[in-house]
Amino acid sequence: MRQRLGAVLVLVAMTGSSVMAQTSIERLEQRYDSMCYLRDQLDVTRARGAPANLVGVSVETLEAAYRVAWQVLGDELAALRPPTLNLADRRVLGAVEEAYRRSPSPDSPGDSETAGECRPLPIPTGPPGLVMDSLQRAVYACYAKAASAIVVDGDTLDRLTILGLLGTTDDRDRRERLWRALDQVWSTVGGHGEPTSPYATLVPIRRRAWAGKPTPMTQLANTLGVSGNRAEAWLIRGLEAWRATLPDTLFEPWDVYYYTGAASRALSPRMTRDSLFAINDRYYQSLGADPRSLNVHYANLPGKVPVAYSTFGATGRDQAGRWTRIEPWIFTGYRIGGFDNLNELLHETGHAVHVAAIRQRPAFNDWPDSDVFTEGVADLATLEMFEPGWQATFLGESVGLEEPIRAKYAGIVFDFAWALFEIQVHRPGAPPANQVWTEITRRYLKIRPHPEYSWWAARGQLINSPGYLSTYALGAFAVADLRRTAAARFGSPTAGNARWYRGVSDALFRFGLARPARQVMEDFLGRAPSPVALLADLERIRTPGRRQTGRGSQ
Repeated sequence: MRQRLGAVLVLVAMTGSSVMAQTSIERLEQRYDSMCYLRDQLDVTRARGAPANLVGVSVETLEAAYRVAWQVLGDELAALRPPTLNLADRRVLGAVEEAYRRSPSPDSPGDSETAGECRPLPIPTGPPGLVMDSLQRAVYACYAKAASAIVVDGDTLDRLTILGLLGTTDDRDRRERLWRALDQVWSTVGGHGEPTSPYATLVPIRRRAWAGKPTPMTQLANTLGVSGNRAEAWLIRGLEAWRATLPDTLFEPWDVYYYTGAASRALSPRMTRDSLFAINDRYYQSLGADPRSLNVHYANLPGKVPVAYSTFGATGRDQAGRWTRIEPWIFTGYRIGGFDNLNELLHETGHAVHVAAIRQRPAFNDWPDSDVFTEGVADLATLEMFEPGWQATFLGESVGLEEPIRAKYAGIVFDFAWALFEIQVHRPGAPPANQVWTEITRRYLKIRPHPEYSWWAARGQLINSPGYLSTYALGAFAVADLRRTAAARFGSPTAGNARWYRGVSDALFRFGLARPARQVMEDFLGRAPSPVALLADLERIRTPGRRQTGRGSQ
């Protein structure tokens, strides 16, 4: 019976709508929609480590059906004659061609964020782009393996658990041991600064692969409507504003997390691992974005997911005027609860409710992934957790204003630092990575130099997604601007607001690929995004020696 059900579901996915397409472009979109469904179901099922998807279709059946759908769509694309299409149809064709190019071939091992097998690094020969991709995959696999099994004082922990403990562990010697234990992870990427390390090998290959083209960092800045140089200036302004809030001393890196972790220490005991998901869902329910009603699924896989992420097993589909089939997924690797893991979970759920709100035809029924807008709007609701009113409502306790606002920007300014690091380390003639990172963190974060460690390698995206940290960093500027406007237009979400999700969905979330993200933001704001809102909000942290005045949520 299950096999028959699987065959029927695959047939439905393959053929798309029951209504016969009337034009070649409509037929192409049906093929494309079918391929995407099978690709996404296969990717999510593999990432779960499950033998079948949620309705019992086996991985083997999905693989076979995806192979056929991928080939059929390729044949359709080859047969189309673009000059015969009108402007609207050519735009659909362009979107499908780009998505098809980025979709893995049936013979690839899959494209989930879970780790592959750590093997000796490949010899860097061949075209720079292919060599870059091969090296990134190989280094990331070793990084992910190390990140899931870090031995500290006889215990085996993971990267996320250690980062959480650094902010909550009172014993300073223990904090130092925890921080230094992360070298088991960092050294898989940057060694101890040797010119033969994997990252030192990768950087010049990237420069050659990007030669004559904008870097990924510049491309991401352009999606916000700013030049690469202007984006770099924004990052420096944000870092300088943070530096002004710090005491006149240098911190050891293992103490920085503790200094900014007062809110986490006070609130984390209220949150077990299981309660994270309950708090998360209760908050989004209060905004009119109930994860269950939106068919959001969670997969918490400790030891298997080195970097939490959101994706989907299916995009939505209009069937007889009813939007169906949407299946957002959130993959995490939490072993413990706590304030910091809740922050990450709220962010990933922000992605999921964004995906669930997209309402477009198949060619545009996807999110603008890996861009400033997408990362920014994931925090539209998330950043309320740092407000005392939110904490009182959803945690039953609050810790004042300065500590949580400092905690909020502690993470954001590290994103600024990583984004600036990527810009600077990829410039021709740049110093070694450890030296670049040491200078940034000493100057702006007031952290004592430790150039013997490649501790910049705390984020996996630096390995397999160059430039991606700019989406978080520049997205922080965008979301501060968008949050202020959204609160004025739809009301504050701090203590819950049932009309909030409908408002932001209609104004920001629903467009998918149908409109450029830059246009969506500018239409909503009435202008281009600006750093002013973020810099003003950051000033709510008391500068040492200056009297603080309280302000409400922006």
